[in-house]
Order: sequence, then structure tokens, then C-alpha cells
Amino acid sequence: MFAGFGPEPPWFEAVLSVLAVWRLARLLARERGPFDFVSRLHVAAAGTRLADGLACVHCLALWLAVLPAALLAPGWAEGLLLWLAVAGGASAVELAAKENT
Repeated sequence: MFAGFGPEPPWFEAVLSVLAVWRLARLLARERGPFDFVSRLHVAAAGTRLADGLACVHCLALWLAVLPAALLAPGWAEGLLLWLAVAGGASAVELAAKENT
């Protein structure tokens, strides 16, 4: 994956996926974003079903985890398990971050 660093262990991309999904979910749910882009997105979605989903880090993690799971898993069964694992890992990181703040 990263040139010059040698082969990564098989779980490396899954861990990176968990952290990336958590970071994006946290950005969309709890932060204003660059140039207040995320704030504008929340205002535009106000009063819709999308607004509820944008307010929940755990909900966003579930949907955002679909892409890395689809890209990394070799089959549909592995993809389903990886999807749930990445979403669960991102939720666990969020819960751990909440306890430390």
C-alpha cells in the first residue's frame, strides 16, 4: 500500500478504514467543517430525514463503512463482515473519544 514500507499485515487496511470512517463520521456529525461546509449541509438538510442521520456519528459510520468494505473484501460474505466490523470499530472509537473529553 505505502511504497517503501514493505508489505503491511492483512489487518492494516481494516484499521485504517476504521480510523478514516470514524474521522469522516465525526466531521459530518459534530464539526463545522472547512469553510463551514458541514454547517451549510446541516442547514440544507434541516427538517428532512437526512438531518437525523447527519447528527449521529454511529449512523454515519454505518453508511460510510460500506465503501471500504466493498473495496477491501474479496467476496460478499467477507464484505458484509468487514462492513459491520469497520462501522463497529468507528463507533467504539467514538465512544472512547467521548469518555476522554
